[in-house]
Formats: sequence, structure tokens, C-alpha cells
Amino acid sequence: MKALDELTFDNRFARLGDAFSTHVLPEPLDNPRLVVASSAAMALLDLDPATAESPVFAELFGGHKLWAEAEPRAMVYSGHQFGSYNPQLGDGRGLLLGEVYNQAGEHWDLHLKGAGQTPYSRMGDGRAVLRSSIREFLASEALHALGIPSSRALCVIGSDTPVWREKQERGAMLLRLAPSHIRFGHFEYFYYTKKPEQQKQLGEHLLALHFPECLEQPEPYRAMFREIVERNAELIAKWQAYGFCHGVMNTDNMSILGITFDFGPFAFLDDFDAHFICNHSDDQGRYSFSNQVPIGQWNLSALAQALTPFISVEALREALGLFLPLYQAHYLDLMRRRLGFTHAEDDDQKLLERLLQLMQGSSVDYSLFFRRLGDQAPALAVAQLRDDFVDIKGFDAWAELYLQRVARDPIQGQAARRERMHAVNPLYILRNYLAQKAIDAAESGDYSLVRRLHQVLSRPFEEQDGMQGYAERPPEWGKHLEISCSS
Repeated sequence: MKALDELTFDNRFARLGDAFSTHVLPEPLDNPRLVVASSAAMALLDLDPATAESPVFAELFGGHKLWAEAEPRAMVYSGHQFGSYNPQLGDGRGLLLGEVYNQAGEHWDLHLKGAGQTPYSRMGDGRAVLRSSIREFLASEALHALGIPSSRALCVIGSDTPVWREKQERGAMLLRLAPSHIRFGHFEYFYYTKKPEQQKQLGEHLLALHFPECLEQPEPYRAMFREIVERNAELIAKWQAYGFCHGVMNTDNMSILGITFDFGPFAFLDDFDAHFICNHSDDQGRYSFSNQVPIGQWNLSALAQALTPFISVEALREALGLFLPLYQAHYLDLMRRRLGFTHAEDDDQKLLERLLQLMQGSSVDYSLFFRRLGDQAPALAVAQLRDDFVDIKGFDAWAELYLQRVARDPIQGQAARRERMHAVNPLYILRNYLAQKAIDAAESGDYSLVRRLHQVLSRPFEEQDGMQGYAERPPEWGKHLEISCSS
């Protein structure tokens, strides 16, 4: 384990130069203090978890101190926001402090969110508030624990710095980790500003450091784009399978590595609703739950347009054509496992679609349904779940087909079935009302609820003693919290 002053920096993105980012120093927070830290994320940097409690930890990640080897840079990019192109965005409140490599040779970006104004702040104050920082911290680590690719969150630092949103709040900083913070919007920026040399430099940087296997192919850029399509198909399949709504799938919020990125008004489904809109600002429902798949493909098309200097239109179309089949294969495979099936049958998709149709409008808790489906022997499980459905006859017809399908699976005991299903069906998910309760306590100076919720969500598939309250259906008020982009 390392101490904080033993991190090894190798700032590869900073070396690309001023065309790609601007040197900016963090603006310190007043009276910085630790709210929560992830020991699992700290381990990615070989850091001793005990260092999180030291005063220098809060000073470093609260903007008061900086490693001599760090090179804080605000990245420039553009992107399509709600379908419209915005020519210049960039890190308006975040800084890439530098890149650290661990003993395993892995490189991790240290990105400080809420670090103050940059040239890309666009009239904003460059700050983040405590509530949004806590939400992103919890989401990053919760998705990782579910097996969904995500940026990671190392810590949240609170403060006494006043920040104005709809009301006065307290400023905070979030330190997040990712192998890279390059977005679809980086390529769009250099494409639309007609800077082919910088765009090529960015592409070569990405190929060398993050897609080296593509350099062995006859057409490296084509191979890289195909890999990006494949990663995003798998990522969004996992979002849909676990009921995760991102909320703001702008192209500047899409990671080139295919990881969940830039958490804003996200939500996990409580009651199943394919048309659920988690972003209070999304008046048209562009980023509704059911739209995440076509929007994912739309965003990849926007990236493809920016890559036309390197890849033929025919090759780009061919790669884009893989998205839906790959998505459907990943999604159906995961949902089969959630239903307890160990092999594929042709009618599995129809069986799943019928179940979701029955869930729609019946106020069936999406996550708990699958968890409870594995609790008991199949016949007993469906008998206990039927009362949750409005269309009882419809559910009974589905249950009969489901039991027949289970009977055709390889014969094994209920204990093995339960273990297999519980390994993919979480008992604990990050519900908005749980996050809000933890935020309310934190805003009053009590960080214990945030830390406890983080610990529970770190082991979402395991039943934990004394944590039953985190596995219950939300109260009615907890299903209707309005989350906006304001943070």
C-alpha cells in the first residue's frame, strides 16, 4: 500500500498540448472535510484506505494542495445535447489532475469535479454541490458492484463554501477515476472545427493507449470504431437489464471506452415503466428508459460522422449495423440468467416481452420481482408474486409457460437455482429515495447514512444482516422525486 505522496504520475493526455486542454488550478473549498471514501477505488491507486481519514486527504481533494507531478488540465470538447450540436463545451467545473499508474501497470485518470471555473464554464461558477457529488459517488460504485462498466468514485469532500442553485447549498468536490475521460464529443470538436491534424493526434493517442489490439488490424480506426460499438451495445444492454436510466445521454456524456459516465439525474426503476423519464428537465422524453437503446445508436452515428476522415462510410455503416444485434444478444443473455435459465430457447424473448408487458402499469417493483423469483421453488415463487399484477389471468398464463420453460432446464436442486439467480439479481439497488435520505443527513453534517448506503451497495447481491430496510419497496413519495440537471 502507498501513501498519498507516493503516487506515480504519467500525464499522457496533458502531453497532447494546449489544443486539447487548458492548464487550470483548482479553486480551494472552505474548510474541506471527508464525506465518504471508497476503499475499493483507493485500491486501484494502491492507496492505504486509512489515509482517507488524514487531514491532507481532504486538503488534496478539496483543492488546497497539489502534487508537484500533477498537471491539472480542463479538457475541451463539444457534443450533441438533446439532439442539437453545441460547438464548444469542455470541462466547465472539472479538472484532469493527472494520470497515475499503479503497481499492476494500470493508468487511472484523477479527475476532480467541482474544482472551480475554467475557460469552458460558460457563465457557470465551476462548482458542484454536495447532493450531486454524493449521488455520483454512490452511482459510480453501485454500478461497478453490479458488474456494469462505470467510472469510479474515490471520495467526496464537503465544505462550507456557499454555492447558489435554486437555493444556497454547500460546495463539494468529487474525485473520480477512469482509464480515460475522452468522450464522443472530443472527436466531434476537432471534426466540426476542421482541425484534422489534432483529430488524427487524438485518434493515435487513443489507439496506442486504449485500443492497442486494433493497431494489429489492417484498418486500425475501423477496428477501433467497431470495438466502441461493441462496448456500447453491451453497456446499454446492462443498463436496460438492471433498470438503470442515465437521464442525459448527450454525446459529450458518452465515454469512448464504453463506460457509464457523467452522472446527472439518473435513476434505477422502482416500479417497472418502459417510458420512465428520470430527468425532470427532459420535457420530450428523449432520454426515457425505453429510448436509451435507439439513442445509444444515434450517438454512435454522431461519432461515426466525426470519424469519416479516417473510415469509409460503408465501413462505418457496417459497424453501426452490429449495434442492435449485439445489444439484443447481450440483453437477452442477461435476462435469461435473471429468469433462472441456463440455456437458450427460441421463444425466450417472447416470454420476456410478455412479462414486461404485464409489469407495465401493474406497479410491480422491477428489481424485487426478479430477486423474489429465485427465493422459492418456481411454482411457489410465481404463486407468491401473482398478486402484484393487475392482469391476474394474464400473469397466470405467463407463469404456466414460465414453469414449463424452467422444467426444460437441466435438472438441479432449488438451492443451486437460488444461488445462481441471486448472483445476478440484486437485493439492494440505489433507489432515489435512499440517496435522498442520505443526502438530507449529510447536508445536516451527518455522513453516516451516506457511508452505510455505500457499504450496502458495495455488495448488492448478498443479504446483509440488519440491512432489510435497504431492500424494501420505496414509499409512495420516494417514487416521485424530481431530479434535474442542476448540480
